[in-house]
Amino acid sequence: MFEPRPDEPLYAFLRDQITEEQNRYGQNVELTNTDSELRCKSLNINGDAGIGENPNRYKQHGFYFNSDNCIGCHACESACSEKNDVPAHIAFRSVGFVEGGTYPDYQRTNISMACNHCDDPVCLKGCPTRAYTKFAEYGAVLQDPDICFGCGYCTWVCPYNAPQLDPVKGEVSKCNMCVDRLEVNLKPACVAACLGNALDFGVIENIPENRIQAKTEIPGFPSPDITHPNIRFQQTRTTHREMTRTDAVPLKYHRDDGQGKFKPVVDEKQGRGQHWNCRKLLTSHESAHVIFTLCTQATVGAFAMLMLGNWFDVDAIIMLKKSSAFVPLILLTVAVSTLGLFKLNMHLGKPHRFYRGFNNLKLSPVSREIAGVSLFYTGLLGYAGFGLFDIALLNAIANVFAFVGVLSGAIGLYYMYKLYRIPARPFWNHWQTGTAFLGAMLSLGALLIAAVSVCILPLANAGTQPLLQLLAIIMAVGLAIEGFGHIAHAQDMQLAENEGAASYYQQVTEYGKSYILRNGLLAFNLALVIVVAVMGLSGFIGYVTGLIVVLSMLVMAAFGRSLFFVLVIPTTMPGAFFWKNKGFVEHARATGLADAPQHGVAYERHHPFKVDELIETIKAHSVKDMVEHVKGLLG
Repeated sequence: MFEPRPDEPLYAFLRDQITEEQNRYGQNVELTNTDSELRCKSLNINGDAGIGENPNRYKQHGFYFNSDNCIGCHACESACSEKNDVPAHIAFRSVGFVEGGTYPDYQRTNISMACNHCDDPVCLKGCPTRAYTKFAEYGAVLQDPDICFGCGYCTWVCPYNAPQLDPVKGEVSKCNMCVDRLEVNLKPACVAACLGNALDFGVIENIPENRIQAKTEIPGFPSPDITHPNIRFQQTRTTHREMTRTDAVPLKYHRDDGQGKFKPVVDEKQGRGQHWNCRKLLTSHESAHVIFTLCTQATVGAFAMLMLGNWFDVDAIIMLKKSSAFVPLILLTVAVSTLGLFKLNMHLGKPHRFYRGFNNLKLSPVSREIAGVSLFYTGLLGYAGFGLFDIALLNAIANVFAFVGVLSGAIGLYYMYKLYRIPARPFWNHWQTGTAFLGAMLSLGALLIAAVSVCILPLANAGTQPLLQLLAIIMAVGLAIEGFGHIAHAQDMQLAENEGAASYYQQVTEYGKSYILRNGLLAFNLALVIVVAVMGLSGFIGYVTGLIVVLSMLVMAAFGRSLFFVLVIPTTMPGAFFWKNKGFVEHARATGLADAPQHGVAYERHHPFKVDELIETIKAHSVKDMVEHVKGLLG
């Protein structure tokens, strides 16, 4: 248990006694019944079985931030990092700011932010490993780094940038509300260290002494509607109508007098010039997700077309199955799917703990996606093992595997779409994500089949042309669906009153030429496959046309999916001039400052994890762990 100092100042102690029954979102402040079994249980802090004597132990607590008082000294950051032994390249609490006006009427508003221990914690629902728990004690949302395998999905869904992914350890950690201090009636370390009395803490909705406000929003703070965060604000000073961010995010905030809120609008910091930025685009931290999503969508689409065409007696598919191209096609599908899964797994901070991704099937779309794609891969492998032999019994078994593969592939892709519908990332939270994934499944799946068929089957064969024309029609449908979604998405994002509008601005400026290339290739490919669908392919010109289609489709897919990941701007709080400022991070990498740990800038990529180390780790530990884990899940 935490030991208070003998000379602990009075302001460091909690003082709440009388509390409200409900918070402003209609949730009970008292988190358990008086006779609940959850009461009088130890949190086992540092192995101590003691139970805190805080009279409000089972009430929802939260932070109070007085923006009027904050002087931006960062003492709260330092106290938090020192107490929790946080490395320099991450921070559980950070101070950012927005500014408005000009000299002599310049105004700066600071925002100190950590985990808000929300009523509806999206990190808990999204985490596939169940590393998060919302405790009845103080309403704290706690995370266990030892359970985490470093996928980082919680960092995507949290609107407040609270979970911190450590690229060195390959795991996430975050603010723990200093529950060890709460157990002995002390406020969290950040609150006790605040010089200006800007931070306070207590039972939620209890306005601290010398406060007159407890608002849920101030300029730069993301919408509380997403998670119902347990933080309240005071800001009595009148602000300018327009407050800008000092970080690299092209956003500023305009006051809406009708609603009394500040709304984000685009700040054209980068001008209107169009650029390529291909290196940043194609070598981002999310390149593994680019490869995984494209490979999985292509193979699910190809396998579904082959199996459904066979079951419904589509002549072109029946011909293909009987031809010499079928076996290489199935083997290539297995190889492409394996590549996607390998890249995704090696992207994890702890790839040898991949099996923990199935832990949260009840709540997490990531767990459901992993389960669906894994079952698809099992069905694909099973079909490859049994379906390539002309034996009745083996073919029957192969059809069972094929059915499992087709069904689970559809489920996997559905939850792949669902996991990107994140309110904290408006650029993704649009139905266009679904049309992009569906279009890629159809167009790339058909392309995979067509490429193998053209390489092996003579174009002059009677059955080749109908097959290629059918595949061209499917590709055209997929490209049309994707193109329609892109048009609607661009229109909606351009008019959006959130971070999606800033993403659109970057799309047409910072990556403008790459964006034009993607759109141009999509239109070009659509026209070309329509021609192929009508006229077919023949002779030398046919092979050249097929090669052009393959290359332009691959380039279009790579640019399009990379734009999808690079452009997203989350609804996070404004960064400081250096800390958590994307522009400064890029500057630090370019100048070498990122290699100096005292600057608090670390490369986004995970700590290098060699394949041979992974194999040795699995041999030494994980097989036994996986067996015990599966036994535990099965009860």
